[in-house]
Amino acid sequence: MQTVLIIEDEKDLAELVSFNLEKEGYRTITAFDGASGLEAARSHPPDLILLDLMLPGMMGMEVCKILKKSEKTARVPVIMLTAKGEEIDRVVGFEVGADDYVVKPFSTRELLLRIKAVLRRSLPDRSEGKILTIGPVTIDPDRHTVAVDGEEIVLTTTEFKLLLNLAERLGRVQSRDLLLKNVWGYNYVGDTRTVDTHITRLRTKLGRGGDLIRTVRGFGYKMEDA
Repeated sequence: MQTVLIIEDEKDLAELVSFNLEKEGYRTITAFDGASGLEAARSHPPDLILLDLMLPGMMGMEVCKILKKSEKTARVPVIMLTAKGEEIDRVVGFEVGADDYVVKPFSTRELLLRIKAVLRRSLPDRSEGKILTIGPVTIDPDRHTVAVDGEEIVLTTTEFKLLLNLAERLGRVQSRDLLLKNVWGYNYVGDTRTVDTHITRLRTKLGRGGDLIRTVRGFGYKMEDA
């Protein structure tokens, strides 16, 4: 049974989401502010976190930043829940490590579909994969780890999938639409700016290894050996 941590200060909404998730077979934990949500995530890391942005005491963006900087919770996928639907809000959410972004009001069906899609992406690939070494970057698909110059770096599940997708197709250009399809899934509802934001964060985390990811203007991205 997979566990979903709901960090939401609107108690009626939190209870409704919890009820519907438990009907679908999930176990839920509920927190009504950022501090208690962080404590719950650190004590027993869940399989996924639903995180409201407008929280008392500590805003959701700050909660997400802290979660993604901790080795214990960095790989736990986060779906942000917010009434803010402007592009800049989505971009900022992705920049601090969110895996998806759902705008209120949302339907239960849409939320469940997004949760399933994000959890599906977080599952390790069943097929054995050989270790890939490209310049200073080493990717171990089985252990789900990435190292640059021998030093392991922490990537979110989505960042890892994006890097692996590019690395396995070394030298081949991947359009933004194709990356959305392969990394985020067929049913992902997003725009190509999502890909750009994740590429930017991935390059930053990879350090000098980020230079291996090349932009193909007006089309997409590719990874090339140095």
